[in-house]
Amino acid sequence: MNTDQQESNGQTRLAYILGVPLAENVERQWPQMGEVVRTSRLIADVEGNFPELTLAVGRRLQLNHVVVVEWTADYGDGRLYRNVTIGELEDGKAVRVTDYWGEPTVTPEWRKQVTDRLDMPGDGIWPDAEHLAHH
Repeated sequence: MNTDQQESNGQTRLAYILGVPLAENVERQWPQMGEVVRTSRLIADVEGNFPELTLAVGRRLQLNHVVVVEWTADYGDGRLYRNVTIGELEDGKAVRVTDYWGEPTVTPEWRKQVTDRLDMPGDGIWPDAEHLAHH
């Protein structure tokens, strides 16, 4: 298990999030949108369209050839997206990545009576806006 925070060193945001380099032929999937982008160059091209995005990794877990990361992002509008990224590794590099993200929402009234509030300290697994940075 690895929860170390790492610097981006000029790599893609995805490499920063995962904490491992990307294979040149990496495939990144976004199931919510039914999209896939292939190659580290095209991933960087897509990421370049979000210059205001800030992010922070809350927890990174690695077991054998799989990395699971819980992270938070703000696209520049002040709304915090809570995300999970799963990376599959070969020879220490990510070859297949799937991103899941959640758009900010509020608890429906009908559910408030059966749920409790989730404690989300700003410097914990789900960072607040003050703990996000550009990568």
